Amino acid sequence: MSGAPSIVWLRDDLRVADNPALAAAVERGRPVVVLYLLDEESAGVRPLGGASRWWLHHSLERLGEELAGLGGALTLRRGAAERSIPSLIEETGADAVYWNRRYGAARQTDAALKSRVIDDGLEATSFQASLLFEPWTITTGAGGPYGVFTPYWKACMNRAEPREPLPAPTRIEGIAPGGDALADWTLLPTRPDWAEGLRETWTPGSAGAHDRLEEFAEEMLADYHRRDEPDLRATSMLSPHLRFGEISPFEVWHRIRYGLSAAAAKNRDKFLSEIGWREFSYHILFHHPDLATRNYRADFDAFPWTTPEDAELDRWRRGRTGIPIVDAGMRQLWRTGWMHNRVRMITASFLTKNLQVDWRTGEEWFWDTLVDADEASNAASWQWVAGSGADAAPYFRVFNPELQAKKFDPRGEYVHRWVPEVGTDEYPEPMVDLRESRQAALDAYEAVSAARSSRRAARSP
Repeated sequence: MSGAPSIVWLRDDLRVADNPALAAAVERGRPVVVLYLLDEESAGVRPLGGASRWWLHHSLERLGEELAGLGGALTLRRGAAERSIPSLIEETGADAVYWNRRYGAARQTDAALKSRVIDDGLEATSFQASLLFEPWTITTGAGGPYGVFTPYWKACMNRAEPREPLPAPTRIEGIAPGGDALADWTLLPTRPDWAEGLRETWTPGSAGAHDRLEEFAEEMLADYHRRDEPDLRATSMLSPHLRFGEISPFEVWHRIRYGLSAAAAKNRDKFLSEIGWREFSYHILFHHPDLATRNYRADFDAFPWTTPEDAELDRWRRGRTGIPIVDAGMRQLWRTGWMHNRVRMITASFLTKNLQVDWRTGEEWFWDTLVDADEASNAASWQWVAGSGADAAPYFRVFNPELQAKKFDPRGEYVHRWVPEVGTDEYPEPMVDLRESRQAALDAYEAVSAARSSRRAARSP
């Protein structure tokens, strides 16, 4: 091959198949530089938490191996995109840069970089790869964004079906300018090495993602109607693979949409609607890039959150609250980097409602400990539970963890797996009374609501 090379800038799309940016570069017929840039400096970029850094290390290893098998190579660089991409263009003589679009605050960095590259007379092209429906394409009748899931997803379902996944290239003519060694990024924990449970639970990389999708479609989707029971293997656990783009939502959509057994097909639409919640979270993030730090509903700005002592907060973080299903969830998170979705809601409700701790405190802890810490879903879900978010659970909806456990873990198998000392003297007393703390939270919200109503009345003519 001859001619100026193309740069493919990977971010949350660590895959070879169904990667439109990579496909476009290969189709161009020039040498390809495949770049992963560890950017923790650019505006709008949120540095990864510890569990995500562990996942990224292994995902990049697998991607490098996959690219090498096709004749390509993965170049690793570290630094701000606005410096690193132009530097690589100059170094390699590339005349085109391709990437797949982001939808949070970092898209401003992408827009500025695209303008700069085009102004220099080069090509810069972005593609749709990580969402089935891009946020600006789904609008209400008035032309604005949706704030409620059900009409949003109905609007999505009234559009043309998502495109077919793109095949992986059969050959990549790669060139590899100098870069960093992955080990030098120190993404893995060492002192201490707390990742044993992650290694036991997960297989990062595209192969692991597709294996998990097949297992889910063939063996677990038939039981998806029991997905709220945390002791069962009835959920897909695809979330970290989707978060890092090791598999695309288009691949998931078309695998689940067609070719299922009759038993699995009964649960198809419900599972796809859960993919829809991921899309909805990005829809909200696109229109509210500060979703992780600012209340979606401004009336929550006046809520009197408590400031717990570190020891109290650590009881929640480490699963020592004295509320068995809350502790089970927090210990599952600490061990595996993941928590069952029903239990995520329970643990989040306990923190924000029973302890009256600001949802941002919980969101930050999940960001650091989840392997699927996603800038849209993590923030949107915490705000949903807290009552401050889009399509939020009403503030008066407080998940009673004891009733939740009876309903969804009636045999206690989930709790006893993660909290085997329940019922012994080793297990702590509850840190709060559930009934009293629920009422205290409701009283605080009522006070905020009353004050808001009074201010509105005072402003009325």
